[in-house]
Amino acid sequence: MPVPLRQSVRVGSYLMKQKLRGVEKFPLLVELEPLFQCNLACSFCGKIQHPEHILKQRMPVDQALAAIEECGAPMVSIAGGEPLVHPEIHVIAEELIKRKKFVFLCTNAILLEKKLENFKPSPYFTWVIHLDGMRERHDQFVEREGIFDKAVAGIKAAKALGFRVGTNTTFLTTDTPETVKEVLDYLNDELEVDTIQISPAYAYEKAPDQDHFPGVEQTRALFSAAFADGGRKKWRLNHSPLFLDFLEGKVDYQCTPWGIPSYSIFGWQRPCYLMGDGYAKTYKELIDTTDWSKYGRGNDDRCANCMAHCGYEPTAVLATAKSLKESVRAIARV
Repeated sequence: MPVPLRQSVRVGSYLMKQKLRGVEKFPLLVELEPLFQCNLACSFCGKIQHPEHILKQRMPVDQALAAIEECGAPMVSIAGGEPLVHPEIHVIAEELIKRKKFVFLCTNAILLEKKLENFKPSPYFTWVIHLDGMRERHDQFVEREGIFDKAVAGIKAAKALGFRVGTNTTFLTTDTPETVKEVLDYLNDELEVDTIQISPAYAYEKAPDQDHFPGVEQTRALFSAAFADGGRKKWRLNHSPLFLDFLEGKVDYQCTPWGIPSYSIFGWQRPCYLMGDGYAKTYKELIDTTDWSKYGRGNDDRCANCMAHCGYEPTAVLATAKSLKESVRAIARV
């Protein structure tokens, strides 16, 4: 099972506490961005288009910890930019682990082998390596040759040291059911990573390349065809069954933008990781002063083609928690 029992129990307990307390809006996971600078310059990325003085900024350890403590989320995904460029990223991760937060450190793996000695394996820690297709496709995606091989070497090195390792793969209009199945088979059966995360690309407003972001119908067609032979049951996909149903078009949802909020050097981003409508200084301010009714498919044109996990996975998780049948299905990985 991709999600460890310890994590499932902790998140289930957290959801129950929010329900008993009558809390309507709460975070399942925080996207923590301690910097925006990256050692790649992908055309599909909307996070590295800031001026140089912003790219040079690094979030202090105490600031990162205070934000996570305030919101109370049980899980933290450390993203960027490239987190391993941050000189104290291992300290941030270690302190979050001490607080029993489940930490997912997302990286392109260029610096992974060099930085591994700064980290220790823990049931609360997972490396998440960006691997966006097989060698030619991945290197084309990140616009630099040799990065696929670095990522694979980093995955193998981390696994050899006892780390839990996952991957994240983004799909574009250029993908086919065959390319989806090829990379998932490779990650699952050859590299034997612990978890696999998938997502259709989101059309960042600032991304230089605006021509290859899939729409809703194209995304549904892609995944329904890729999953048609029942392959999703064998892949160690780190998603709830209902989110995978959503990608296939079997169910439809509105997003839950506050479910995976983003905290960066600017503060809490409105309304989500993908859209920048200003920032709040505190999590409470984010929740209390954001007009959430303005967002979501049918309310904001920028949301029209979004099917990203950061908005819809929380909806699927909450729907699963409300249904005994879906809860059993999630545990059984049907």
